[in-house]
Amino acid sequence: MQTDEPDWYGDRLREECGVFGIFGHDDAAAITALGMHALQHRGQEGCGIVTYDGTRFNQERRLGLVGDNFSKASVIERLRGRMAVGHNRYSTTGDVVLRNVQPLFADLDTGGFAVGHNGNLTNALTLRQELVSSGAICQSTSDTEVILHLISRSKKRRIVERFIDALLQIEGAYALVGLTNDMLIGARDPVGIRPLVLGRLGEAYVLASETCALDIVGAQFVREIDNGEVVVITAEGVESHRPFPKRPARPCIFEYIYFARPDSISGGRSVYEVRKNFGIELARESLIPADVIVPIPDSGVPAAIGYAQFSSIPYELGIVRNHYVGRTFIEPEQRIRQLGVKLKHSANVGVIRGARVVLIDDSVVRGTTSKKIVDMIRDAGAKEVHMRISSPPIKYPDFYGIDTPRTEELLAANMSVEQMREFMGADSLAFLSIDGTYRAMGFDRRDPKNPQFTDHCFTGSYPTRLVDRDGSNGYQLSLLAEVS
Repeated sequence: MQTDEPDWYGDRLREECGVFGIFGHDDAAAITALGMHALQHRGQEGCGIVTYDGTRFNQERRLGLVGDNFSKASVIERLRGRMAVGHNRYSTTGDVVLRNVQPLFADLDTGGFAVGHNGNLTNALTLRQELVSSGAICQSTSDTEVILHLISRSKKRRIVERFIDALLQIEGAYALVGLTNDMLIGARDPVGIRPLVLGRLGEAYVLASETCALDIVGAQFVREIDNGEVVVITAEGVESHRPFPKRPARPCIFEYIYFARPDSISGGRSVYEVRKNFGIELARESLIPADVIVPIPDSGVPAAIGYAQFSSIPYELGIVRNHYVGRTFIEPEQRIRQLGVKLKHSANVGVIRGARVVLIDDSVVRGTTSKKIVDMIRDAGAKEVHMRISSPPIKYPDFYGIDTPRTEELLAANMSVEQMREFMGADSLAFLSIDGTYRAMGFDRRDPKNPQFTDHCFTGSYPTRLVDRDGSNGYQLSLLAEVS
């Protein structure tokens, strides 16, 4: 599996995808490429755009980054049309090959249909087996192709009805953008695990995974697509369908902790401010005497600012990140790989030497990054090294579009906090509590009977059925996440 930058530690969570769509703009392809660029953090393995020009669908799907593939005028000029959908991919289901890069396209009896998907279906393998048994031919290993097959086989007449018919058969997490000959469609799963927002750019309408994609193209935020809602955008305007029984929303808590860009607004909350609040709550719960607060860049920065503000301990950039570790080192020799942490992070000795250091990070997965960072800070002359994590321990795998390792590889699933501290080599270790996480987002505490967010990685409380995991066939739920 490749990204644009090597994962030296295999120790970061990754979100599956970013989606973008626009209807009614003369520069639809260029706007879509710009929006996808703003969503690049959601997926770096592949990117694609499909447009419709009134006569035919045009598509470009490539491996790699948006800027490397859609910055040339010649590419954009091939993508004619006033409506488009785009997709950035990070695979949680399927191989890193071009046939899995979205949007996927099918020529149906109702006309062409292109779809991009952020999330992961928890019954995709079960549905795929049923489809193949009845004669379907699958050309990709992406769960998104299952949706296209369900639409194609629906007995409904209108494309919107067929789309909804397909949604009623799938389970799990999804934010979808679809393009037909005359409409742009958006949909969000019944509990709203994955995000989707609606914007307006002049007379054009825009759908995107995050508000940062609206900002970069100059679109005005209109509203979030509700959980369980299907929006249909045509020349007549926006039409809303709600085909599912009403359920409380449970958006993914990791959008706030790690995945969303800090300048995005999600659920009416500034992602950056929420992350600062995580740091404030963390300081309230586990303050320790220290000389300096140091974030592990870049994801630990907002929480470290909050921790420093509450504690009145100076905030310093004690770790410098190298943003330019490029493709040269994707598959380095083992002797180079062992340099690992020094290729990506460097200790700022002038800040660290002789100091009692509090390191702030957003999460711990396998713990290998934390261990290497602690060793690096000690080697730089720190007097004490304390680790503080601005989220609860990750104990359970994800099946909704986050690339989590197997349970036996999750540090917190196999060790106590004290054992983790010993493994990392820190003088102390503390995590933000689950109730502290909810307080940072404006709640008194987590409601155990009706959790306000999808927080299963911490609690084991999954908001949907895990069909592929729990079914009699015993299928693995995704190609990267194992059952506990």
